Amino acid sequence: MTESSSHYQVLRVAVTATEKEIKVAYRRAARKAHPDHGGDPAAFRRVTSAYETLIDPQRRKAYDRSYAAGTANKADAEPHFDAPAAGSRASATVHQAGGARNTAGDPPVYVPPYGPGVEDVPLVPLAQASQQVHGMPRKRGIFGAEARIQREMRTVQLLTRQVLPAIPAARLINGLQSPADNSHIDHAVLSGYRLALIGSMLLPKGAYAWDGRTLNHGGRSIAPPQLAHVVRAMQDIFPELNVTGWTVVLSPGGNLHEPVIDNHRRSPGELEPVRIVNAAGMVRGVKEFLAAGPAPNTVNVPILARLLRGMH
Repeated sequence: MTESSSHYQVLRVAVTATEKEIKVAYRRAARKAHPDHGGDPAAFRRVTSAYETLIDPQRRKAYDRSYAAGTANKADAEPHFDAPAAGSRASATVHQAGGARNTAGDPPVYVPPYGPGVEDVPLVPLAQASQQVHGMPRKRGIFGAEARIQREMRTVQLLTRQVLPAIPAARLINGLQSPADNSHIDHAVLSGYRLALIGSMLLPKGAYAWDGRTLNHGGRSIAPPQLAHVVRAMQDIFPELNVTGWTVVLSPGGNLHEPVIDNHRRSPGELEPVRIVNAAGMVRGVKEFLAAGPAPNTVNVPILARLLRGMH
């Protein structure tokens, strides 16, 4: 247990732990860490702080949405990732035993692993970590809720039918609280050490032009969802990941290739944190992005746990 351990790790409970499980874990941890029993005062303070936060529903909810620190990389963890250069977007290099590179179609590998002999209480139970879809679009606000839910459900269907089957380790999390503001992240797909954030909008078919800042149609500018600042915030929270955003523009008729979106080239070397694409472009782009990452068949359990704690 270190200073960077999350409250869940301090009490050795899963992120899905009930109030009763938290109380039992606290009594066990407090007895072990109490100075009167030869424990470390600093460790006892961390145990107490963790309990006081997690036992209070409102404080726990706020803590969960803060994307609290996850497990630090262990020295003997596999695969090993080189730290990204300062100021660069995280794009880790994998050192695999024997030099063989895992592919996106390989069976999922959990890091850290589950199984006999693993002493730590997993942050996410295996049954939950094995699920490819977590959460569903929920009603938010009053106005336009039905249209928003229908739009998000169409995106969920696209991801579950055309992306997840090709990448068994991919995990779709719906309905995250944005770390940048009070808004929400419709969908996040984690695979290996890459994270795709996805928002959606519904527009009539036609020809659109996206220059990286504005979406134009027939001389009229259309404001896409503000996702770039969320991508940057998530990149800061998860420096070990490569985080990229997509806004998928859906056609009312359900044609995956409509509307047509012309992506204008941006300045050389200018990063594009968010891509505006139609449904077919989103499916193709997200699959290529996730599959091209290091160890795409890896389910990073600590990161998955942090994302699940951020669900609204």
